[in-house]
Amino acid sequence: MTTAPDAAETGVRGILAPVRFARMLQVVLLLLLAVCAVRYVLRHEWDATAALILGGAVVLAVIALMQGLVPRHGAWPAAWTLIVCALWVALTLTAPSFAWCAVPLAFQVLQILPFWPASAVVSVMTAVVVAAELRLNPELDPTIFAGPMAIAVATVVAYRALDREATARQRLVDELTEAQAELAAAEHRAGGLAERARLSREIHDSVGQNLTSINLLLQAAEQGWDRRPDAARAQVRTAADSARAGLDEVRRVVRDLAPAELDGTAASLPAAVQRAVTDAAHSGLTVDFRVHGEVDRVPLPVASAVIRTVRGALANVAEHARASRAVVSLTAQPGELRLDIRDDGVGFDARPAARRQAAVQRRAQGRGYGLDGIAERIAVVGGNLDIESAPGEGTTLSAVFPVTERTP
Repeated sequence: MTTAPDAAETGVRGILAPVRFARMLQVVLLLLLAVCAVRYVLRHEWDATAALILGGAVVLAVIALMQGLVPRHGAWPAAWTLIVCALWVALTLTAPSFAWCAVPLAFQVLQILPFWPASAVVSVMTAVVVAAELRLNPELDPTIFAGPMAIAVATVVAYRALDREATARQRLVDELTEAQAELAAAEHRAGGLAERARLSREIHDSVGQNLTSINLLLQAAEQGWDRRPDAARAQVRTAADSARAGLDEVRRVVRDLAPAELDGTAASLPAAVQRAVTDAAHSGLTVDFRVHGEVDRVPLPVASAVIRTVRGALANVAEHARASRAVVSLTAQPGELRLDIRDDGVGFDARPAARRQAAVQRRAQGRGYGLDGIAERIAVVGGNLDIESAPGEGTTLSAVFPVTERTP
């Protein structure tokens, strides 16, 4: 981002520094010098004094024209301003006709010098104007004093107020810009954290659940290898299939695609749920799948969440619930899709406080997200999860998903 040059570098530090009208002030000063010189010539005889005064006016005009050649850094602009003002003071005290040139010069002073030095120079210029007017009109006239002083004070005070308002406004703009930058950084950090959490859940639900299934199959094969070799070999083959499916799922997670069972289309949701149920049954758990109503096309993120919820919930049942049977129900309702997963396992204390304590223990042991991860995934797509369980009474998970596309 390009920033304005620092005041100490440019040498322009007055309350009118932000206003770019130096060229216009230069033109006005030259015009007034010309008019005042003509007025002087018309009212005075030509002599050595007139030649000196007109020569001074020419010198002042030349120096004014040289403003563009003066370096704009350091003390050069201030030095140029003070030289021009000194020449004008000498010229005006000699020929009061040039007093009107004080107007553009005062604006130059307010543009270049800092406020208090500029105020001092403008005060001196006002005193010079009053002295010049007294030379033209020696009679005591209060307006000669009050007029220039009032104009000078009003000009300085007005521009000082405008300068303070502009400074305050710029400060607000800077603070707003800084706040926007901080907000963008916070959103970036939050987006990174959300993406990390999403990937963590995806890996847990794909790689983690596949590894759990493979582990259970291999354990069953090991236990029955001598007594039921054919069944054990079938379980090993199923474990190999799960390993290949897990590898495919990892690749899909890396590419941020839908679960493998969906084959990239949300219209295949019932068939995809059936495949997830069948995979869970290979671990020794009897699982029934039921569909109620006609499941039309649903948003792909919702279909993905449904599949991962089924797989995660059945993996939890197979690993922790010590259940012999589970039932998965998919019910199509107007505007929403309901998923129910029931098992006849040992159950657990589903009260919020007990679940929080269990989650803390699970994280301390380095285990997965469990039901909290399932609930978070459902919430991401706008759904909600209800859990009913008690020790010795099995567990029921009821998830409701919206089936209309959400607009951002």
